[in-house]
Amino acid sequence: MLALLARPGRAWPALLGRAQPACSPVLQAARGYARPVIKKRKDIPSHLDDLPPTMLKKDYANLPIMSSMDDVVKRLLSLEMASQKEKLKVKTQQLVEKVRRSPSDNGSFEVQVAILTAKIRTLEEHLQRHPKDKKNRRLMLMDLDRRRKMLGYLRRVNYNTFENTCRQLDIQYSPPQPYTRRVTKRWLVKKALCIKVFQEKQKLKAAERLKQRQARARAAREQQEKQVQEKEAQEGTPV
Repeated sequence: MLALLARPGRAWPALLGRAQPACSPVLQAARGYARPVIKKRKDIPSHLDDLPPTMLKKDYANLPIMSSMDDVVKRLLSLEMASQKEKLKVKTQQLVEKVRRSPSDNGSFEVQVAILTAKIRTLEEHLQRHPKDKKNRRLMLMDLDRRRKMLGYLRRVNYNTFENTCRQLDIQYSPPQPYTRRVTKRWLVKKALCIKVFQEKQKLKAAERLKQRQARARAAREQQEKQVQEKEAQEGTPV
């Protein structure tokens, strides 16, 4: 009994048989105000919105039998019932068709840039909905770096192809910034040590190469002398 009486809070009304007082309107309003607010998701535009829903999927678009199929079957095999992955395949194929050199071109730099562009835009939309997804953010940055390198190579080798690829795929290319490093005393000492070690290693390699050249020259000279001796011996023998 003493243990029950020692309990703080709501033990007293229960023991005395009294009903708990009703919650005040102010406290009810405060509790309602403290409830978690459910944020509405924003309608983020997708780069797949321009695909017509009546278009067939990639695996069924070029089949000749599709012209004689029923409308219900065509609807089931169209993009209206397709998943995000199947829509991405169609979008990637459209981007590849814009920049490929020939119908059989599947591995040129332009085609690889188009495939990476479709993948990057899909990851950008995903990160707008899920900004804390670090794995996909890392994958997107890796794909961006690969695409920047490919575009830089095209820019150096064939500028007309580079311009056409950026225009067809709606890409704004920005060259990478030159790497700069703050010069510190520790970095200067480390650099001087590396240069000294490199010079000593080059000296050792030069000495080793000199020994190898001398050994090859000595071997060649001995071989020549041996051939001369054999020739003299053959000329000196009586027939």
